[in-house]
Order: sequence, then structure tokens, then C-alpha cells
Amino acid sequence: MKKLSSTPLSVLDLAPIAEGKNIADSFHNTLDLAKHVESLGYHRFWLAEHHNLEGIASAATSVLIGYVAGGTSKIRVGSGGIMLPNHAPLVIAEQFGTLETLYPGRIDLGLGRAPGTDGFTMRALRKDFTNKDVEFSDQVQELQYFFAPAAPGQKVKAVPGAGIDVPIWLLGSSLYSAQLAAVLGLPYAFAGHFAPEMMMQAIDLYRVGFQASKHLKSPRVMIGVQVVAADSDEKAKYLATTNYQRFLGIIRNQRVLLKPPVQDMDSLWTPMEKEHVLQKLGTAVIGGPAKVQEGLQKLIDQTGADELMIVSDTFEHADRRRSFEIIKEVSV
Repeated sequence: MKKLSSTPLSVLDLAPIAEGKNIADSFHNTLDLAKHVESLGYHRFWLAEHHNLEGIASAATSVLIGYVAGGTSKIRVGSGGIMLPNHAPLVIAEQFGTLETLYPGRIDLGLGRAPGTDGFTMRALRKDFTNKDVEFSDQVQELQYFFAPAAPGQKVKAVPGAGIDVPIWLLGSSLYSAQLAAVLGLPYAFAGHFAPEMMMQAIDLYRVGFQASKHLKSPRVMIGVQVVAADSDEKAKYLATTNYQRFLGIIRNQRVLLKPPVQDMDSLWTPMEKEHVLQKLGTAVIGGPAKVQEGLQKLIDQTGADELMIVSDTFEHADRRRSFEIIKEVSV
């Protein structure tokens, strides 16, 4: 039985923008958090690609990865993830080849297949909706081709990128990426922090179908989980209302800045909206130290996770720092 104390813990950051703050504040907080969790012994610090969302500042994901890697010294830094359909694989190979050259042995490349945005923004990203022939699996393998050592006479090379070993993870919230990660022999990260409905089915598909590769000899599963840890259960429940409001905005198609916590959510959501939000946060762990320890161990028992990727968004940056401190304290 796997134990929380022996499970690597990592951090997923969206560079959240809080009401009353600006984007520069978000970037400052991102680097401050990365330095803080590095000092606490967290394993990775990943940033996620989203576009045209007023409450999230991590759109230029590769740039922020460089900013964080340059401001830290040992923690692994990467993407959770780069939405590959938004990009030419050659460009991503060049970007992450550059990052790995600058910060050797510290860069991860997590890949997702969702566009991470709406149709209008996809058009602004210059995506061709009429071209249905390029599948995500083809894009991933094209990216691997550009990371491989260049063959004699190869017409197009990633410079830098060719021959550079950047670990690739596949990310998913459904079954497709689980199956693809298994076939390609790549590590798999499931987005349990916002879409837990198919979590166990996806993990089982990945493990059963896994084929060893030069990248990985046996399955490796990372689970994303929302955690709000505080010094008491009551405070954690209060701080978590910031996240409830974010997810309420998502289901209402209102992408807003991070809102301060409230004492009463029932005045903000309908019973149906409450049920929907709580379903999306079905794996969330919210509470004081004892409850957080119990909840994270329960998730490991349920999933057999090899690693946990933790999202802990609170309105005040100090509360976020403290949340990650408590998580680490109860995991030793």
C-alpha cells in the first residue's frame, strides 16, 4: 500500500489574478510560490496554458516556465499542460529545447489535447477548423520526432530541440489520452482537480494497456487534486468558497477574477449549481491538517497514484503559501 509520506508532491499553478490585483502581482506571486514550495521539498512546479480568461495569467506558458526556472534552482518546472493543438510541434520542440538547454535536467513537457479556450479565441490562435486530418496522436509523435537526434539529410530540425531529452507527459480528463499514453509508453496525468468523473476508468485503461517504451518501463500515474489546507477545518471551508465561486463562474460561462471568500455560498448558487460545482470538485480535499492528511491518503489508496499534482488557489497569497506548508507538514 502506497503511503502519502513516500508519494512525491507537486504544484500546479494557473497564475491566478485576484480582484484588486493585477497581472504583474500574479507573476510575482507565481515565482514567490515556486521558491516557497521548492524550499519545502515539492517535486515539480507546473503551469497551465489557458487563453482569453480574465482570471488566469499563464497564457504564455513557456515564457513563465523560463521565468520560474530562472528564479529557482532545483525544483522541476514544466507545463501542465501545453495544449498541443494550438501549436506547431516544431515550435514547442524549439521552445522546450531552449528551456532544457538553459535549465538542464529540470524541464517537463506536459501535453493536453483540449484547446483550453473558446471558438473565437481558437480562431485568433489561427487554428484551421476545416483541417480535421491532424490528430493529437500524430502531433505528439511529430513532436517526439523533432526531439529525436536529427537524421542525416533531415530537412527540418528543431534547433535547439533535436537530441534533447525533455520528459513528455500526457494529460487528460477523459479516456483518449489515457489510451494514447499507454500505447506510446508515456507517463499519464489525470485532471482529477476539475473532472473526476472518469478518473478510475481512465487510470485502469492506462495501466492495463501500458506498453513499455524507451521513455518508461512501467506505468506512472499522476493525479491532479484541489486542496485547501488551513490551520482549522472552519477556516479551510471559508477559504474554499473562493474556489467554489470560480467553478460557479465556469458553469455560468462567466470567467472572472479570483474572488474573496464568503461566509454563505447558498446566497450565490442555486441547489442545482451547487450540486454541479461539488461534482466537479469531487476529489477536493478541504480542511485542517488532520483532514488533509486523511483525504490525500484516501486519494492515494483509491487511485494508486505515483505522484500528486496539487492545486491550491486561495484569494490571499499568504493563505496559499500556508496551504502548501500544511500539505507538506502532514505528508512527512
